[in-house]
This record gives sequence, structure tokens and C-alpha cells, in this order.
Amino acid sequence: MPRRSALSSIRLSAGFFSIALLLATGPLVCAGGAAIASASGARAQEKADALSEKEVEKLRDTNREPNDRVQVFIQFLDDRTDKIRDLTANPRRPGREEDIHDAMEQFLSIADDLEDNLDEYGARHWDVRKSLPKLLKAVDRWSSVLKSPPEDEHYNVSRKLALESIRDLREDATHMIEEQKAWFAAHPPPKDAEGRSVPQ
Repeated sequence: MPRRSALSSIRLSAGFFSIALLLATGPLVCAGGAAIASASGARAQEKADALSEKEVEKLRDTNREPNDRVQVFIQFLDDRTDKIRDLTANPRRPGREEDIHDAMEQFLSIADDLEDNLDEYGARHWDVRKSLPKLLKAVDRWSSVLKSPPEDEHYNVSRKLALESIRDLREDATHMIEEQKAWFAAHPPPKDAEGRSVPQ
């Protein structure tokens, strides 16, 4: 799989940015290590800042609800593309290109972390069959929005990486739909008292 970010530590069993904490508490002790640790820490913090505290709480609240968690990620990515759409559609103002860049960087970070979660759901055979078709629908609208701003050096690289992350999500979701269809046909998931599938 491609890029991984600090936010990937907000996953199935963690409620904090463990990578960022590691960078903060475990500096490298080698020649030039301080500079490397500083640069890595800054990048980890930039990734961590992709989510607000409220959004982090939403992810924590869905730790054991994989379908809900995927849909929360979809909402976060919709929020970023809505911002890019608004910035592009409205009259240009100073700093617009920098704001588009920031929104694309946030999109990239969140998309990578969604992919990390999908990797784990697939490996653990957690049932996300309800949310995967919604993800497939979403990737097309995200791609359209990310392609809409005109070429600009402020965000061209970020856009390229974000579009690659969308491609990866599409491939993962398509593969998982077929994989989970076959798996759960052979291994029907247990249900809780309310009839919901229970993660294994």
C-alpha cells in the first residue's frame, strides 16, 4: 500500500496519535538525528492536524463499529472536497491557492488513514459490506472535485497524491466487496441482541 500517516494510529484499538508521541519522546541519537527528528515531528504534527478534536472523537466513538467508521471517514473527505469546491467556485481572494493546498493535504492524510483501516478490516474479516458501495460512489465525486481547480504550483503535487489515494481507495473497495461477499457467504457473521453483525 502507499503512503502512511500519523493519523493511522487512530485505528481499531488506539485513541491517540502514537506516531506523533513516539517522535516527540524518542529523538534519534545519531549524527544529524536531531534535525531528522525535528523534520519528522513537524510532518507528523502536520498530518495530525488534518483532523479537528471533534473529528478525532467521532473516530474514537466508532472504534468497534466498522461500517459507521468508514462512513465517518467518508463524511470527513466530503467536508474537505466541499471546501475545495467552494474555494474554486467563489471569486478568487488572497491566499486561495494556499487554502486549496491545505485542504488537499488534509484530504490525502485522511484518505490514507481510511485505507489503513480498510486494510485491517480486510485482514480481520470485519463486516463493512454496507459502507463499501457508499465509498465507491464517493470516490468518483471526490475525483471530480479535486480535478476542478486550475493548475497551480501551490497544490499540483498535493492534488496528484490525493488523486492517487482515491485510485487506491477505489481499488481496495472494489476488491473488498468481492472478497467479503465470498467470505461472509461461507462464514455468516454472528448477530448481537439488536441484529447487528458482531466484529470477529
